[in-house]
Amino acid sequence: MFSFFRKKKPVAPVTPETPLVAEPVQIDTAPTNQAAEVVTDSAPTATLIQQHEAIAIETVIAEPAVAPIQSEEPEAVAPAPAPAPAPAPAPAPAPAPAPAPAAIIEVAQPQAKLSWSERLKAGLAKTRDRLGKSLAGLFGGGQIDEDLYEELESVLLTADMGVDATQHLLDDVRNRVSLAGLKNGSELKGALQSSLTDLINPLQKPLDVSTHKPFILMVAGVNGAGKTTSIGKLAKYFQGQGLSVLLAAGDTFRAAAREQLVVWGERNGVQVIAQDGGDSAAVAFDAVNAAKARGIDVVIVDTAGRLPTQLHLMEEIKKVKRVVQKADPTGPHEIMLVLDANNGQNALSQVKSFDDALGLTGLILTKLDGTAKGGIIAAIAKQRPIPLRFVGVGESIDDLRPFIAKDYVDALFD
Repeated sequence: MFSFFRKKKPVAPVTPETPLVAEPVQIDTAPTNQAAEVVTDSAPTATLIQQHEAIAIETVIAEPAVAPIQSEEPEAVAPAPAPAPAPAPAPAPAPAPAPAPAAIIEVAQPQAKLSWSERLKAGLAKTRDRLGKSLAGLFGGGQIDEDLYEELESVLLTADMGVDATQHLLDDVRNRVSLAGLKNGSELKGALQSSLTDLINPLQKPLDVSTHKPFILMVAGVNGAGKTTSIGKLAKYFQGQGLSVLLAAGDTFRAAAREQLVVWGERNGVQVIAQDGGDSAAVAFDAVNAAKARGIDVVIVDTAGRLPTQLHLMEEIKKVKRVVQKADPTGPHEIMLVLDANNGQNALSQVKSFDDALGLTGLILTKLDGTAKGGIIAAIAKQRPIPLRFVGVGESIDDLRPFIAKDYVDALFD
């Protein structure tokens, strides 16, 4: 009734000889695809064995119990992937070239500096190409007739010589052909060169700064013509003649014009008179007085760039001239206009306007190397023969030189 009080079988004491691990169950593994037979003595163990049997059967069905017998020949091993090619080593630096022979060294040396006539010829290359290509057919040896003169007229107008200068040259060439009895176009080239030289020769009047001390040179021009740069080159030119120079930064209208002139002064070692936001006329007045006190040979007065159509601004530049005359009644001794050769016939309009306002005594023609309109000199010579003091054919500081008519014509045709 009370099973609790039933006697239990004594449990064998645990001794060191008695293992704590249960005795392993012996399982005979049956051949593949056959059920395994298990021998046991007790029912609980049989139940456990049946569970193991089910697991074993599932294992046998899923995987073969016996590993396949490997053949004596080793299995073919898949070839290992080829290693990635190593990056090519950086090429070794090329050995330094052997010293060149003496003859080669002489060729590699810098060329001698070009003379002024050679630089002028190079600077007029664009104008010369335009004239030369057009005149090549005219000077080819054909008969001189009206058709030839008409072609010559078109060529001269294309070079921006203007209507008046072109007509003058045609009439003069006709007279030379008639007097010399010229018959063919090849002889026409010399007649045209002589006629052009005679036309522009009156412009060749070098500037003489020895007449006064200080010699006051006032420079005018529109913005962008190269006025400030030309002043820096003029300072270098006069220094090359052993003269002392002082610059007046009178262009107080354009931004950074004063600083630009100061840089030119530092580059040439020339003193610069400037004022922050001062009046252009006041700067010129101070510069003239400073030049007198310091014994300076040449004073170059920069002025604000003005368009000739802005009459009220042209009045301001007239004021600069009047103030200079108060500082020195004999000055200014030279009033020079800077022209951009690229402007062509517009440059002639500037000459007329500034001449009417200031009474110009000289001209500077810049940037001849960047234009094919070098014929503007002929137009100026015909309508306003104001002396052409200097011409510029480059950016170098010594690329501003006195104008020589023969050199100009030779560079234009040769």
